[in-house]
Amino acid sequence: MGYIEDFKSELPEFRQKTLDFYSGDMKMPAYKGYSGKFGSYAQKGGKASMLRLRMAGGRLTKDRLKYIADSIKKHNVDRAHFTTCETVQLHNLKPEAIFDIMEGGIDHNIITYGGGGDFPRNIMMSPLSGVDPDENFDVVPYVEAAATHLLSKINATMMPRKLKVCFSTGSANVPHATFRDLGFVARKDGLFDVYSAGGLGNNPRFGLLVGEAVDPANILYYIDAMRETFIAYGNYENRGKARSRYIQETLGEEGYVAAFKEKLTEVLAGDDLTIAVAPISIAKTGDGEISDARVIAQKQPGLYAVKYHPLGGNPAPEKFGEIYEVIKDMDDVELRISPDESVYIINLTASEAEKVLAVTNDGAKTLFETSVSCVGSSICQVGLRDSQGLLMALIDAAREAGIKDGALPQIHISGCTSSCGTHQTGIMGFNGATKLIDKKPQPAFNFHLGGCDTQGKEVMGEQIGIMLEKDIPEFIVSLGRMVQESGTDFETWFADHKDDVVELAKKYI
Repeated sequence: MGYIEDFKSELPEFRQKTLDFYSGDMKMPAYKGYSGKFGSYAQKGGKASMLRLRMAGGRLTKDRLKYIADSIKKHNVDRAHFTTCETVQLHNLKPEAIFDIMEGGIDHNIITYGGGGDFPRNIMMSPLSGVDPDENFDVVPYVEAAATHLLSKINATMMPRKLKVCFSTGSANVPHATFRDLGFVARKDGLFDVYSAGGLGNNPRFGLLVGEAVDPANILYYIDAMRETFIAYGNYENRGKARSRYIQETLGEEGYVAAFKEKLTEVLAGDDLTIAVAPISIAKTGDGEISDARVIAQKQPGLYAVKYHPLGGNPAPEKFGEIYEVIKDMDDVELRISPDESVYIINLTASEAEKVLAVTNDGAKTLFETSVSCVGSSICQVGLRDSQGLLMALIDAAREAGIKDGALPQIHISGCTSSCGTHQTGIMGFNGATKLIDKKPQPAFNFHLGGCDTQGKEVMGEQIGIMLEKDIPEFIVSLGRMVQESGTDFETWFADHKDDVVELAKKYI
């Protein structure tokens, strides 16, 4: 594959520039602009780096899992994170660890190329694709084909900034296909609907429907049409607006759809990009039964998936090795990373699921504890607030107050406006901010309420106001008690009590 050879040929330069940065011969902004292409950034303070391991669709196979576990052990990695883009991030790395893990990962189809910077990012998908009883069809083969195609475009000129592509198996819209740069939504008839020019963060936008009933064999044409549309109409003068969603402002919704279809026609008249993929079949069967809150029955009779959500999406580094030791001899088992920073271990028999439940029993115990947070300002160069610190404070406060499971929802926290914690899509979300108290800036978060990512019901959360960081645990506990006293769960209660949440929030805003 050409992109592999390109990647390998650029690694010596990456090595030298990284050493230059750590020796003080290259400044942080210049290194950040360069290193992102390789999926690595210096962390805040410039004393260590992170490495983003991209895997199409968040598929963490046993081979990849073992490689990561071995690398963690070899280099004494002390922090790992599952991201909302279905990747694994390793943190607090010194240069030799970065080089070794990056280069060795190639042999395990773990490619960090384009993991950051202005390049096509990891392709996402519904994490239970192929095993979900409610899915329209399995998108995994198309995810793999699209990922290979996009990786081949890493060195193409004039790429949109952070081109994000995803595939959804249905209306649950787990990877947010209807508000990405390009999203493919599986239909019941075996075809795709295609959405474009969506995105979260500043100036969030829902995607526009640019293709209906698209033959899956033609998905690469839509990917190239997306690129050509951006080349023609994207903003290359203002980096902050170099995203597809801003073209909606330039052209208008109808104008964007017309421009996309024009470029699609041009691409269709060019090189043959049709693909033929083989469906994935799972021959494995099981004969037992198991029931647990973290167990999902697959559409394959007798097989199950186990959900594991390490708090904050931060598994203990040794957990990779522990899980591998449990599943290494289990047929067809793999892990799938989810956009909510959970992982699903799929294709388990009932007896195998019991073993996986045991090795993953250190994760979230309630719905609230599955809340989502970006890595936060303690590590991220651009992060404004410690989103991880806030999440842990909220979990501790809810536990201490004895808030029951279901009384609080899954919330989403971002350390800044970039929405890496997807704060705009959750029923409750927070993003890092500053609040002036007696003319002095204080750590704070914007509070968002009422977001929804279900296809056909999409809405961005309404920004209610800014809360001081120190007041948010009290707000959350008060809300949990209010719902608990109603005798119902948050989702049921909220349908008729959104105004009560707003009134409670005003006490802290």
